[in-house]
Amino acid sequence: MRSAAYGDIEAPSQLFSRLETACALKARAMSNDVIIPAAECQTMTDVRAGVDALDQQLVALIAQRFTYMQAAARIKQSREIVRDEARKAEVLQNVRKLAEDAGLPHGLSDQVWETLIESSIAYELEQWDERSA
Repeated sequence: MRSAAYGDIEAPSQLFSRLETACALKARAMSNDVIIPAAECQTMTDVRAGVDALDQQLVALIAQRFTYMQAAARIKQSREIVRDEARKAEVLQNVRKLAEDAGLPHGLSDQVWETLIESSIAYELEQWDERSA
């Protein structure tokens, strides 16, 4: 048995096994609990499901990070010390090293974390102002 899509299949049992595997991968991609590793993705639906699941996790992590900005606003005694350029530089350096070790494109972490840090500072200032009002 030969087809254009499955030219390497010799017997019907191989076709069913291949289809069963494809269905299992698709079901895993659609599940909120499991992300198919990128190397196992067979379709753009698989890829998009993985990206969507990771985006969901990233948003949850960013929300968790912002709870620490709330804590910082509660702990800091003065609005003037909310912005800490030395700490910002330290965070950027730490993340740059992590990104490099992870093989991410050069400069990506600086772009993403610059925005994240500045948004965090703005949020912390808002929280500080609300707490002090």
